[in-house]
Amino acid sequence: MSNTTNQFLPDYAVPPGETLLDTIEALGMSQAELAERTGRPKKTINEIIKGKAPITPETALQLERVLGVPARFWNNLENNYRETVARLAEQERLSAHVAWLNEIPVKALVKLGWIKSFTDKVQQLQEVLSYFGVASPEQWRELWSSETQVAYRESPVFKRDPGIVSAWLRKGELVARGMDCRPFDAARFRAALQEVRRLTNQLPEVFQPEVKRLCAEAGVAVVFVPELPKMHTSGATWWLTPTKAVILLSLRYKSDDQLWFSFFHEAGHILLHGKKDVFIEDDNKGAKEAEANRFAADTLVPGKKLQIFFQTSRLSKQAIAKFAAEIGVAPGIVVGRLQHDGRLPHTHCNDLKRRLVWAA
Repeated sequence: MSNTTNQFLPDYAVPPGETLLDTIEALGMSQAELAERTGRPKKTINEIIKGKAPITPETALQLERVLGVPARFWNNLENNYRETVARLAEQERLSAHVAWLNEIPVKALVKLGWIKSFTDKVQQLQEVLSYFGVASPEQWRELWSSETQVAYRESPVFKRDPGIVSAWLRKGELVARGMDCRPFDAARFRAALQEVRRLTNQLPEVFQPEVKRLCAEAGVAVVFVPELPKMHTSGATWWLTPTKAVILLSLRYKSDDQLWFSFFHEAGHILLHGKKDVFIEDDNKGAKEAEANRFAADTLVPGKKLQIFFQTSRLSKQAIAKFAAEIGVAPGIVVGRLQHDGRLPHTHCNDLKRRLVWAA
């Protein structure tokens, strides 16, 4: 079934004064008589009929007494008219900004079901603005260039593709806001990470809900959002509130070693760095990224145990699988660590890595 929406919205506004004129003419009443019976100036009645003056709640009550038509009818006519006038004015204003849609991955958002598709460009623009929770493209630019988003803007990947990355981050934010989490507790989160580490051998349909549950109990909302086309980031971390952190993950690399390294890397940012920091993982360098990398590497494959492995075993698939079982992680994680450290060529043992697909 097509999700393309063709919502009918009139391109004109009928002032309630026209209905008022039809009503008094049907009763054989003149504007002057209506003015006399309501106690309103003749000029006011004439301006209401011409659409130059509004029907106020007070006037609506007076019309109810004089004409026998409920006040809510006149109030609804007036409200609908003013809303239509405002909508038409907004459509005219927004029509000059439809080119902004080219900066946003609209087709991808529609395909994922995050927004609806409209054939009318202005309606599509309004749909995208609603997704971002802003009134206009100007507000979108203002929001994503404000001080609260400065850390996003410093990311090279955000500078390259702000529309794509902001759409992905926004989805993560929307999902995270709807997740129930306890107030953040660092000790509880560290304990949760040890439980999560034991899940690295599981399939996504098993580990995804468990990771979410364990981390939510420690005050961290873990959100899995599919990557968008041409997106070059695998994870992001920020604090939604002072007591609720967010880890947002894609499956950009689609292998277990990359996913789990990304997760523990983001977890490292939460435990090691400030609540005002925002991190988007791409090609960023720097001390904090190095610290998060080291945290992830040592949490997944402890350095001391790895040294013992080097001293007591020869590198082989069997030895790697056995070592991974001994330390309680997926063998692909060990392969990724060995490849990263230059101990194993990137062409070797990749069949020990698990290719991941999203759970339905």
